[in-house]
Formats: sequence, C-alpha cells, structure tokens
Amino acid sequence: MITIRFIAMTTTMARHYQAGGADANGQKPETHLSDGDGVPCRHCLHNVRAGDKYLILTHRPFPSPQPYAETGPIFLHADECERYAQTDQLPEMFNKSSDFILRGYSCQDRIVYGTGGVVKTGGIADRAAELLKRDDVAYVHMRSAKNNCFQCRIEMA
Repeated sequence: MITIRFIAMTTTMARHYQAGGADANGQKPETHLSDGDGVPCRHCLHNVRAGDKYLILTHRPFPSPQPYAETGPIFLHADECERYAQTDQLPEMFNKSSDFILRGYSCQDRIVYGTGGVVKTGGIADRAAELLKRDDVAYVHMRSAKNNCFQCRIEMA
C-alpha cells in the first residue's frame, strides 16, 4: 500500500507573492476582500474567511517554463498564513467540491499521457496512490474539475 501526502505551495513562494512579487505572468498579484465563499488559499489549504484580504495571481507550479508547465489563476491569503502540514489526509476544504482533476507528471515535469481524469472527491487518495505506483509518474497535480485551477501536489510519503 502506497502512502501519499498532499503538498501545498511552498512558504518561500507564498511569501514572494504576499510581498507583492511578480506572478508567472510578471504581474503584481491583485488584492481583494473575501466574501467567505470559494476562496481556497493554496498555501494553508483553508478557505479565506469573509472579510479577510486575499490575492489573485497567475501561478506556475513547475520549476521552470516548458511546454507542459501550465499556468493559471489561484487564490492566496494576502497576509501570511501557516503552510499546510504535509499529510495523507485530504485537506478539509476540498470536501466542498464533488470532484477534481488528477494528472500524473514525470520526473521531467511533463504530463504522463493517459493519467489525467476527473475523480470523485472520495476517490482522490486511491487514484493518486494508483498513479504514483507507476514508474513513469513522479507526482500528481490536483486541479479544479470546473476551472482547471491548480489546487495542490500529491506525492508518495
């Protein structure tokens, strides 16, 4: 049995954005005020509470640009928050959605064709473990099934 771990954005990257650093498009993150609904922070993996400030920015969860290095919009607390502890438990905020996209990537950060698909929330851990058993899959990305936004990375523990 493979044990997995859910991995949030690094604190170094979060602090860069929170300090006004350029996003993947070279732009300063936008600051907004949360209404408390559907604003998931990619660093603490909790929703931003109503009345709290958050950032919208373009994120590339890959070490460098290349054809498979997808970018997309994400949310992040505007103020410093504590990084989600890497655990095998699905972060609670993800239980509010019925499904997500899981996709495997190689150690060269390339999509492993045939690994992507929409998975019901209750099946995420099993599907991620199944993908990570493959020799050609180094890690898995979890993305929004509705908007394809990056949520977190999943690796073997």
